[in-house]
Amino acid sequence: MVRSSSTIILKHKKLNNELKTKAKEIRKKILNMVMKSGGAHIGPAYSIVEILTALYFKGLRIDPNNPNWEERDRFILSKGHGCAALYVVLTEKGFFPEKELDKFCKKEGILGGHPERDKIPGVEASTGSLGHGLSIGVGMALVGKFDQKNYRVFVLLGDGECQEGSVWEAAMSAAQFRLDNLIAIVDYNKLQAIGAIDEIISLKPLKEKWSSFGWSIKEIDGHNFGEILPTLKLVPFEKGKPSLIVAHTVKGKGVSFMENKIIWHFRLPNQTELKQALEELELDK
Repeated sequence: MVRSSSTIILKHKKLNNELKTKAKEIRKKILNMVMKSGGAHIGPAYSIVEILTALYFKGLRIDPNNPNWEERDRFILSKGHGCAALYVVLTEKGFFPEKELDKFCKKEGILGGHPERDKIPGVEASTGSLGHGLSIGVGMALVGKFDQKNYRVFVLLGDGECQEGSVWEAAMSAAQFRLDNLIAIVDYNKLQAIGAIDEIISLKPLKEKWSSFGWSIKEIDGHNFGEILPTLKLVPFEKGKPSLIVAHTVKGKGVSFMENKIIWHFRLPNQTELKQALEELELDK
């Protein structure tokens, strides 16, 4: 029986609304977690919440009960300083108990300021020294090809990270080896730790740069599930080519006074700001 287009639209709308609610919950938990620890990168975490939500709840083939399942998709958070978002998503998926969030950046916990492989269930690579995640992803994807496995490798990079030369060496290698099982996502929020991307080392034209390195590319609104989900379903975009998703995002997304403000790369809110942020993240808004 063929479903009507209106039924499909309603189903997609329902899913998108469910994921929007999930994203708000995740942002709220990130904020509570970092306030207990006394430090974290809120802005870089908030810009990737929708991307991670879409990947972990609708995109990746993974099994939280068997994190080392051989056929699993691999995900690498190359911009490791955004790990607060990843940790909350991993608890939401059941990779480890939510109570670990209360021990974020504390010696008795497993969750440090950057992701660590073999210490945190669900983390595929130790990252945070920027510029290395894509190279690791190339290696994983290449092994997948050699071993004739069907898993895919997703790597989420920061835009400031794309100023690193090692990113472009990896990009060339991925195209050379025709790694169509490799998908890179650039969190293009246009800000880095100490300024605007364009004022430090501009990446423009970003899409054309990656295309010239042999990648197949799509651009999306990185906060719009109506664009993220269909794009993830299309990978690989071309046979024999690695895929790149340029996700236009907002640093500090979800809290009005944090959005597009460089200071929230590092800073924690005071009590007045915390109250406002939590009010804005209420699920009924």
